[in-house]
Amino acid sequence: MLAINVEELNEVSVIECKGRIVRSESVFKLRDFVQAQEPSSLIALDLSEVEAISGGGLGMLAFLERWTRERGIKLKLFCPSRPVLQGLVHNRSILNFDITGFHEMMHILGRADSRYSTAAA
Repeated sequence: MLAINVEELNEVSVIECKGRIVRSESVFKLRDFVQAQEPSSLIALDLSEVEAISGGGLGMLAFLERWTRERGIKLKLFCPSRPVLQGLVHNRSILNFDITGFHEMMHILGRADSRYSTAAA
């Protein structure tokens, strides 16, 4: 099961994913949430709490990377969990993604919303 929470901060959307991206239902749920953020200039996928990801989930990440790029939207993978990183490495697609850590993400969020500015310092 995949739980998704979205936080919109001006033109930045943070999509927090928790659980497993292994069945068609969760893969398409992720797609629908990302595509619903189209007005955003940056979409950050928080994958830090993803316990497992299947080939279909990895394929959807590749699709979403291409989909956002074609629309001029930046897509960042925020702190991907070990299973996600291992899947990206195994599929030789890790270089296609902009992966960001905690400090860079706090800097981005600090620019988007003043509530995060002290965390970015």
